[in-house]
Formats: sequence, structure tokens, C-alpha cells
Amino acid sequence: MNIITRDPLQYAVCGARERTLAWLDDITVDRAPLVSRYSSAHEVAAWPGLTLPGTYNAICCRALIGGLSAGAEARADAIAWLEVHRLRNGRFRIPGMTDDTVYKRPDSAETWQYIDFHVTNYALGAIEMLDDTHTPNLVFVRPYLDTAAIDEWLTRRDWRDPWQEGNNLVNLASFLDLATRFGAPPERTRAAAALAHLFVRLEALQNPATSFWGVGQEAGGETLLHAMAGAMHPFHLWYLKDRPLPHHAKAVDYTLTLPAGDIMGACLDVDAVDVIFHGLGRTPLSRADAEPFLRAKLAAILAVQNADGGFPDLLDGTLRFDGWVGGYREPQGVSNTFATWFRWIAIAMIAEVLWPGWRAWRFRRMIGIGFAKKAGATPHD
Repeated sequence: MNIITRDPLQYAVCGARERTLAWLDDITVDRAPLVSRYSSAHEVAAWPGLTLPGTYNAICCRALIGGLSAGAEARADAIAWLEVHRLRNGRFRIPGMTDDTVYKRPDSAETWQYIDFHVTNYALGAIEMLDDTHTPNLVFVRPYLDTAAIDEWLTRRDWRDPWQEGNNLVNLASFLDLATRFGAPPERTRAAAALAHLFVRLEALQNPATSFWGVGQEAGGETLLHAMAGAMHPFHLWYLKDRPLPHHAKAVDYTLTLPAGDIMGACLDVDAVDVIFHGLGRTPLSRADAEPFLRAKLAAILAVQNADGGFPDLLDGTLRFDGWVGGYREPQGVSNTFATWFRWIAIAMIAEVLWPGWRAWRFRRMIGIGFAKKAGATPHD
């Protein structure tokens, strides 16, 4: 369907989409199909490794908003280019990152796992957008295909940082789900059992007052906000498997108290919209109750689109790539592929609530940012 109503916001979304597609064309690197700069400020010669996240972000954004028109040969070439960045064990890594320039945890192995898992989730998500029959290399997932390994891994989570751990959880869960689809038959069975065990363990760790994970939520403020941001990611596993999420309505109720008309950053804005989008049909939340928040958030997001057609993360400060503390940085306010894709995920989710069936938004099948599944639907519906 492609129905236009008299809603000014709907017209605004159409115009924003055209501008974004033009910007994505502008930042494409001529030497390879679908390969993109990370941002309008990214100098490829100085930071060639940033073309990896630039490319997977741009591919996922194009697919989401209906701009991935490349033919079979170009798609195959893009997959081959992405897989150049794959390590022997199947993880993807950004060239140029070194031990002395990355940090997420004092343990170097934990730091690399966080960064590699995050990059791998997005790279595999982009490959799936290009070819959903492509078999991923999941050698790195094999150590997690039993319940004892899951238990040991969970003991090393630092719940003082639920946002970081939420990313760790959804990334591991996404790889286990891939193993249930693409692994050899014995691996599929073991991966399914590992996921079932992960459900039990995580539900036991949830805070029943919020539905979130993390310590210190009772203090409210930023601690509770970050707990929401962290929880939104592993929530996807419950949606994917059509499993009722414990205390789900508490998460929705809290999220609706956030200032909808404010821009909180590309991550936090899409996190909030995601919680509300997936709360519809799964909690008592009605469309009428959700609509004021979603309309205000949509207007706020559209208002920060840059003149070049891309979107910024924030308007002030410095943008760094997550975990690459001694690496690439640029001023906030510049259009970049991460923020542009994340903001379009929020726009698409809101549009699907306000104007169901208007556009064939293509959300990711892999859980993690960009995944969406209406209650009772298949992942791509």
C-alpha cells in the first residue's frame, strides 16, 4: 500500500525519505558497490576501517525505507566486501582497532567481545538484507551452545551498566537464534536449548517493578533510563519467540513518562519508540494512549534532519564509535549513517502505528536494533 492521508506528518516523512536516499547516494564510495562513508565528515583515506559500519548502516537503512535497489551481482559483491572484514572464527572486526585504543571493560577479552559482537550483529544483519539465504560463519558461537557456558557467561555480566549488558545479551541471543536456523542439526538443537535456558535465567534476574535489568533502578533518573535502554535490546528475544515478557506493562508505563518532544540521542529515541511499538498488542497499551507520545517523538525527530538529508545523533559534543575510545571521533550534529538508520527505525515504527500498511518498511529479521515484530506477526510482517 502507498496511501497518503491529509496528515502533515505523513507528507513530512515522504520528503524526509527522499532527502535521506539522496544523502546515502552522496556518501557512497565509488570504488565498490553499496560501500559507504560513515558520515558526511568521514575521510576514507584517513579512516578506511569506518567504511565497514558506514556500509552496514547504510545498507540496513536503504532496505528499511525502500532504497535498496541493487541487482543480484551488486548484492553479491557487497556481501563479499563485507566478509573481507570477517575473522577466521566468524566475528567481524573494524580494521584499525587495536588493543591500546579500545575499552569497554578492564578485561581486554570482554572489551573485544562486546565490540566484535556488536559489529558482527550489524554486519550479519546487513548481509541478511542483501541475501536472506546466505549461511553465516558461526564458529564463534559454538562455545555458548550449552547451559553451563551460558551460566558462566552470565556470572561475568556487570549489571551496574545495564545498557552495555543489554547489548551483550541481544547480540549473543541473536547469534544463538542464527545457529537454530543455519547450524548443523546437532548445533540447532543445542542452540535452541541454550536460548531456552537464557530465558529462564534472565526472567529470574528481572526487576518486577520495572521489567528491566540492572542495579540501582530505584534511584530513578539516568540509572533507570539506562536500564530501559539496556532492556529494550534483549526484549526482542521475547517478541521473536512469541513468549510473554514478564512485567511488560511496567516497561511501557515508564517509557511513556519520558519527554516525547525532546531529542535524547539516536539510541535512546529509538529505544523508547521500540518499547512502545512492541507494547501494542502485548500489553493493555492502546493505540490511542500511544499516539500522543509517538506523534510528538516523530515531529521532534523530523525536525533535526540535516539539510543534506542525513540525521545527527545529538547536536552538541563529540561523537565516538562505541568502544573505540582512542579512535575515530567527529563533531556531533554531522549527518552519520548510524544515527540516520536508527532515526529511520524510529520513524518507521511510528509510521506503522499511525498509518498501518502505508509503506512496506523492511525491518531486520535478526534481533537487535532494526528488528520489529507486531504481536502475532512473522518477523518481516
